[in-house]
Amino acid sequence: MEKQTIAINTPYPHKDAYGALSMPVYHCCAYEFETASEMADAFSGKVLEPDYSRTMNPTVTHFEDRVKALTGATNVVAFNSGMAAISNTLIATLAAGRNIVTSRHLFGNTFSLICTTLARYGVEARLVDLTDVEAVAAAIDKNTAALFLEIITNPQMEVADLQALSALTRQHHIPLIADTTLIPFTEFSAKDLGVDIELVASTKYISGGATSLGGLVIGYGTFPEIEKRLKWELLFNLGAYMTPHAAYMQTLGLETLSVRYAQQAWNAKTLAEQLTLLPEIRRVNYPALKSSPYYELAQQQFGETGGAMITIDLESQEACFRFLERLSLVHRATNLFDNRTLAIHPYSTIFGAFTPEEKAAMDVLPTTIRLSVGLESPIDILNDIKQALA
Repeated sequence: MEKQTIAINTPYPHKDAYGALSMPVYHCCAYEFETASEMADAFSGKVLEPDYSRTMNPTVTHFEDRVKALTGATNVVAFNSGMAAISNTLIATLAAGRNIVTSRHLFGNTFSLICTTLARYGVEARLVDLTDVEAVAAAIDKNTAALFLEIITNPQMEVADLQALSALTRQHHIPLIADTTLIPFTEFSAKDLGVDIELVASTKYISGGATSLGGLVIGYGTFPEIEKRLKWELLFNLGAYMTPHAAYMQTLGLETLSVRYAQQAWNAKTLAEQLTLLPEIRRVNYPALKSSPYYELAQQQFGETGGAMITIDLESQEACFRFLERLSLVHRATNLFDNRTLAIHPYSTIFGAFTPEEKAAMDVLPTTIRLSVGLESPIDILNDIKQALA
């Protein structure tokens, strides 16, 4: 079956008592058992039945099952945010005295998690240019626990060669862990590109217009010890499981993901092409533009789609602020892939806690505006940008 059909028709684990077509929201904490032995089997994991909604809930399980069906994963665990998915996965993978090879081109809180929070517990971050395979190979040693990256970096828009990096991680028997949030898993196969563990902020495309927070860890069975530790240790000990209401909203979001994304990605490409013609804009960065240094690699890995995030550079930070303040249709807000188009100045907001020197090392520039392209008419979005630049 096609992915759009799978997204809508994945069956429930149990037949609903009332024949509901949409999985009901099980807003409950505990579940009653007929016998003590059934209860013991559920709590010990001998049977996959819910025992307590901090670790398993029917509404969340159904959402996980749909993602599993769409991706071909062996295990899917839903968390209450994208950062929870990243932090739980890295804690399940790393340990004191080990190192993680990654890049300075990461979302700000991911960078802080690795370089500040995990560093306090004895984990070393080895920061290299992930587009330089030789530099990556030189950074890996016997104490390396994982290689971590974003498939399109935010906001630098860098694309690394996943298959080349996967060949390295296979040689060293370490997992390739990838945050794939910027391109939906319905559009490409992370598994086929060599990713072992896929991380997704389901708050973004999947939620269906910024309805709810969520994160997904999608495991492909190549590192079962990490998947087991994540599901049977950290999910219990850290308590970051997705809420049933968020799972309900995101299950509905999955049903319309393909059609929404097709429009958003088309809007973004159309807009990016038009923005290159505006003299006030010094640079337009979008991987589906032929002018992008990552165009061919992005096409090879993700097909013709380039996502729905664009960055533009103006002449100065002051020009960026003036531009933002003049927008009338486009919203001044964080988040990505809302139904509405959003604009933000990353340097002063989501990277605002870093020093100017740190931001320079991360290639986060004071001249950059990040645009998350929504479902409005691209003509209307473009006209608003034009008047804001005037």
